[in-house]
Amino acid sequence: MTLREHLRRMARNNLWSNDRLYRAVLALQPGEFEAKRTSFFPSIKETLNHIIAVDRLYLDFLTDGGLGAAAYDTFVPFDDVASLAAAQADFDRKLMAFCDGLSEADLDRRVITDRREDGMIPERIGDILAHVFLHDIHHRGQVHAMLSGTSVQPPQLDEFLLDYDIRLRKAEVERLGLDDQISGTS
Repeated sequence: MTLREHLRRMARNNLWSNDRLYRAVLALQPGEFEAKRTSFFPSIKETLNHIIAVDRLYLDFLTDGGLGAAAYDTFVPFDDVASLAAAQADFDRKLMAFCDGLSEADLDRRVITDRREDGMIPERIGDILAHVFLHDIHHRGQVHAMLSGTSVQPPQLDEFLLDYDIRLRKAEVERLGLDDQISGTS
């Protein structure tokens, strides 16, 4: 498997994992989404808004969208779970499309990242994508842990990359339109 193929699978994993996580968050009782919790960000709401804000920032870098750091600065946090879930799913599909359009050579191409006072730093596309996926996994894990203190059981989020796991998620990936795009053997 090439790095490009792996990153395409990670983009699909992002959509699947976020879908699972948001279905759990959508089932929270009133007030649980916003409730203060112990984590890097003090609520599920703030953590999920941070994920999409950073996602948008990096996609702007990757596509030379022209906003730079303003892509993060101008982000307006979502107050309700349903709108946030829809925006994240829309973003995840955009990221999948971006990854699908990449060649192996593109992964080594550098794009400018606006690091404000630290300057305009060129970074490899492959490295940025790896960072985005790690960032999302990191913060989804925090939301997963915060869900443990709510009325909703945290969902399983690691049944995606192995062929063995395909049977465990078959209906979900078909619903998301990923059924022919996830197996390492396809």
